[in-house]
Amino acid sequence: MIVASEGSGMSVAFNPQIMTAVEQLDYVVTVGDVASQAGLEINQTQQGLLTLASEVEGHLQVAESGEIVFAFPKQFRTILRNKYWRLRFQSWLQSIWQVLFYLIRISFGIILILSILLMLVAIIAIIIAVNSKSDNDNDGGFKFSGDGNRGGGGGIFFWPGDIFWLLSPDGGRQKRDKKRSDKNKNELNFLEAIFSFLFGDGNPNEDLEEKRWQTLGSLIRHNGGAIAAEQAAPYLDNVTKFNRDNEDYIIPVLARFNGYPQVSPSGELIYTFPNLQVSAQERQSTTLSAYLREKPWKFSQASSGQKIAAIALGGVNLILALSLGVMLKTYGAELDLGTLVYFVQSIYGVLVTYAIGFLAIPLVRYFWLQERNQKLEQRNGDRQQRAKLLQPPSPPLKAKLEFAQEWATSTVITPADITYRTDQDSLEQEFKRFTPTQGD
Repeated sequence: MIVASEGSGMSVAFNPQIMTAVEQLDYVVTVGDVASQAGLEINQTQQGLLTLASEVEGHLQVAESGEIVFAFPKQFRTILRNKYWRLRFQSWLQSIWQVLFYLIRISFGIILILSILLMLVAIIAIIIAVNSKSDNDNDGGFKFSGDGNRGGGGGIFFWPGDIFWLLSPDGGRQKRDKKRSDKNKNELNFLEAIFSFLFGDGNPNEDLEEKRWQTLGSLIRHNGGAIAAEQAAPYLDNVTKFNRDNEDYIIPVLARFNGYPQVSPSGELIYTFPNLQVSAQERQSTTLSAYLREKPWKFSQASSGQKIAAIALGGVNLILALSLGVMLKTYGAELDLGTLVYFVQSIYGVLVTYAIGFLAIPLVRYFWLQERNQKLEQRNGDRQQRAKLLQPPSPPLKAKLEFAQEWATSTVITPADITYRTDQDSLEQEFKRFTPTQGD
C-alpha cells in the first residue's frame, strides 16, 4: 500500500495492485475487472478505485443496469507523482535501496578476498620475522624478495587492476558479452555469486498469495462467474479431509469476491459471483494452469564453476585462518611482528568466525532447503491430485458443473449502455436521452 500526504496533512492510500490492474485493463474497468485481475477483495477494490478516481480526475459511468464503470486518464501515475511529494520520495528511496542492496550483496565477496589477502600477508610477515631471528638466515633460511622478477625471472607479478572487474555492477559484463553467447548474458558476476552461494536468491514464491487470488479471479470470470467448489480446490491450501465434503474451504473465496451459494435441485452447492460477471470491455480469456504450483527453492543461481570457486576460496580462507591462529599462538608473544600483524591478531576472532561461517551457512542451508522442498512438492502433489478429479469429472461432479453453467453469464458494458457519466454535464446528458435521433 502506498500512502501519500497532501499539503493539508491528510493521508491518502493507493493500492499498487489496483493501479497496475487498471493499466493492464486499458484504463476502463469495473470493480469485477480489477478484483479478478489483481485478486483483491471486492470491497477493497471498490474503495481503492473510488480513491484513485477522486485523486487523478477519473470519471464514473453508470449503465442502465446500474453497474458502474471507472474511466481513468492514461497518465494517472504522473498526476499522482506531481500531486504528492511522498510518492516522489518513495520512488527516490527505492532507487537508493537498489544501489545499497547491490553493495551489500557484493560486500561479502569483497570481505572474502580481503580476508584471504590480509591473512596471507600476516602469515608471510610472521615467517619473515621468524627467519630474521634465526641464526641460519644466510644458510638456506626463508628469504623474501619484494621483486617478483628476481630468482630466475619466474616470479608472480600481481596487479590490482586484474580484479577490478569484480567490483563493477555488471562484473565487467560489457566486455565479456562480446565473447559470450546469449545464454550466459544474465550470469551473475563473481561477487554476486558469492552472496548467492551464501544466502541464496530469495523466495521464489514470494508472490504466491497474489498469484493464487489472481488465478482464482480469472478462473471465476472464465467460467462466467459461477463455479463448483471442486474447481477452486486445486488453487487452495486449506482443503483438508475434515472440510472436503462440507466445502468450508471455499468460504475465503466467497468473502474475497463477494460470492453466494446456490443450491441445485439435487441438493448440491455451486457458487456465483455477480461482480465478476460484468466487465467494462471484452476481455481475452487467459490460459490457466491446472493447479497452483509452487516453485522449488534453488540453492543458488551461481554457475557450477562459481560454486566450485566459492567453495575453494572458502576452504583456502579457513586453512589460512587456522594456520594463522597456530602461528599467532606460537610466535605472538616472543616476536615483534609489526603493526599489521597485531591488527590482524586483534580481529582474528572475526576472521575465523567468518571463515567458518562462510562454509557452514551454505551447508546448513542446503539441508534446510532439501526438507523445505520436500514439503513444497507434497503441497504441489496434493493440489495436482485435486485437479485430476476434474479430468474427467465423476458423474455427480459433472452434473454439478453443468448446473453451475446454468448460472454462468457474462455482461459487457458498451458505450450504448451508459446512461450517466461524470465527465459530461448532467443537463446535456438528460437532453440527449430524451431527444430522439434521426430515424426514430
